[in-house]
Amino acid sequence: MILRFDWRRAGLAFLCGVVATGALPPFSLWPLIFPAFSGFLWLLSRVERPRQALWLGWWFGFGHFTTGLYWISNALLVPPADFIWMVPFALVGLPIVLAFYTGAIAWGVVRLAPPEAKFLRWLGFGTFWLLAEWGRAHILTGFPWNLIASIWTETPAPLQAVAFLGPYGVGAITVLIGAALIFGWRRGGAVALVGLALLWGGGALRLQAAPGRDAVQPGVSLRLVQPAIPQSLKWDRAHLQSNFQKYLAMSQPAPGETPSAIIWGEAATGYPIEEVEPWRMAMAKLAPPDGVIITGTNRYLRNSDNQVIQAWNGMVAFDAEGSLRGAFDKFHLVPFGEYVPLKGLLPLQIISQGASGYSPGPGPRTLRLPGLPPVAPLICYEVIFPGAVVDRADRPAWLLNLTNDGWYGISTGPYQHLAATILRAVEEGLPLVRVANTGVSALIDGNGRVWNSLSLNQEMALTVPLPLPLDPPPFARFGDLVTLLTVTFLILALALQRLRPNL
Repeated sequence: MILRFDWRRAGLAFLCGVVATGALPPFSLWPLIFPAFSGFLWLLSRVERPRQALWLGWWFGFGHFTTGLYWISNALLVPPADFIWMVPFALVGLPIVLAFYTGAIAWGVVRLAPPEAKFLRWLGFGTFWLLAEWGRAHILTGFPWNLIASIWTETPAPLQAVAFLGPYGVGAITVLIGAALIFGWRRGGAVALVGLALLWGGGALRLQAAPGRDAVQPGVSLRLVQPAIPQSLKWDRAHLQSNFQKYLAMSQPAPGETPSAIIWGEAATGYPIEEVEPWRMAMAKLAPPDGVIITGTNRYLRNSDNQVIQAWNGMVAFDAEGSLRGAFDKFHLVPFGEYVPLKGLLPLQIISQGASGYSPGPGPRTLRLPGLPPVAPLICYEVIFPGAVVDRADRPAWLLNLTNDGWYGISTGPYQHLAATILRAVEEGLPLVRVANTGVSALIDGNGRVWNSLSLNQEMALTVPLPLPLDPPPFARFGDLVTLLTVTFLILALALQRLRPNL
């Protein structure tokens, strides 16, 4: 077994996984897909036993997920750092588990074909990668962070393929392009060039026909407030009043601006704003006469003794009279961050502050708020799930993501989170507005182009227009049916390749 006899090969697999991380945001060095995936498939070229391959793939995944997800442990170090004892579990434990997905990919590749069947192994590599990413997005509530398609989020042309094939299909194509050098520099280089030309050429044609910056909702503008309050102060009761005053001051429109909505980020107020009338009325004074002010906030259900019996991580919208005009509750909660899986068996507390545990909302919703086109709210983490961000029966005109990435400090995490929102915008063909406490706040159109953004930890408010939605692209209309058709095509190609000697 590799773990027992060949630590050098395992170390090289680990290194390939680290290199693959460099292709992801914020580095976005997409050419690194060639040494990462061709190098890994080359390491598998002399492996004949599936069990050996499983461990080799595990080492690749361990390198990839450790370097890609290290920032999760930053949340455990926020003062008073009550959960510092969990750092090893976040830093190493999660990658140990996730690495079995790439281990399963390698196991499947070697189980599928002998070493001399390079084409079959190459095609199997892309097929099993697609299945593994889909599985990672669905098994045990899912964790589709850093899907490999996100390497294209800073290159708009190849990114357009996500609208047709979804992130899983584009991920498979990306892996196949990256692994093509297994056939040698000349032949493999030609395969890679053809793949890149198709991605770039097709995407460039789509962008050529894409709406320009004048294609905006008439009379609609949004003021995005990013106060950059450090996470260590955000829930400190001694700073709640000053934090709130900072939001109010930054929400004042600039001279000549008349925004349709003022938007604050996730859990912007330390208190449940629906229950604190003075604060709610102070916010209402800022609301446009025919619009709303929107904020993330905790929402509570209390019993007759005023004790909290249920809590939600929510969003509310108030008009200029202080009346509630819309509400939304987060439906895809963060395991251990907002709820404890198998709570009866695991006597743990959640990491986030403000509640002993949150309840999930009913699912994706489309809200109709004064002065705004229909909107689908998404709070923080739930924006990372492909095909699960809108109500298919009531398509919105835009997506709104409220988040607080202040937990993760200056790290790659907030940029990776932004990349996930860009993928969702392209998949759905909808503009996406992202408002984050510490950043990165951004305006993204339905082609995934970032129109405006605020830097990480930049203290600023930004007034932006709202782009028009696109017609629903194939992935928005058919969702995982697109994924099923893609994997069916790949499996048929594998079957034909295996049967070819007997045909």
